[in-house]
Amino acid sequence: MEFPIRCATPDDTPALRALIDRSVRGLQAGDYSPGQIDAALAKVFGVDSRLIADGTYFVVTLDEILVGCGGWSRRRTLYGGDQWSGREDSLLDPARDAAKIRAFFVDPAYARRGIGTLILRTCERAAIEAGFRRLEMGSTLTGVALYRAHSYVEVERAEVPLGDGLTLPIVRMEKALPI
Repeated sequence: MEFPIRCATPDDTPALRALIDRSVRGLQAGDYSPGQIDAALAKVFGVDSRLIADGTYFVVTLDEILVGCGGWSRRRTLYGGDQWSGREDSLLDPARDAAKIRAFFVDPAYARRGIGTLILRTCERAAIEAGFRRLEMGSTLTGVALYRAHSYVEVERAEVPLGDGLTLPIVRMEKALPI
């Protein structure tokens, strides 16, 4: 099955919010507790309007329904939607810094059909075209297998504070790009 991919637009925001919620609740339940999921959706995961404005966020559709999303960034923010307090939108230097792979979510009904890979390859090509030589991300535990399968390597594990004593374990991963 072939899935169309395009840049996200601000009009996609309501559908993106619903997709992110479905994805996190459906696919990350094996790696995170219900409390972590609820807190992460409230404080970390969400639509990043900067990625949409920069033209670096992609959506995959099937019959006009959003079934996947994800992007890359030339900005310092490693993860988090608009509500995340740890954002830093200053621009990166492609000769020195790693572009960021950001905010990948797939509808559970369409998981493991190549949607994540399609988005990842699209992001990697765009980052290369923008002059970047390295990529990095803050992966959820759920996403690690996908990224490992595409030559990303674990750099460190971290705990994102969620409040009320909860944290969200993530894995910082990197990949060198072909020059």
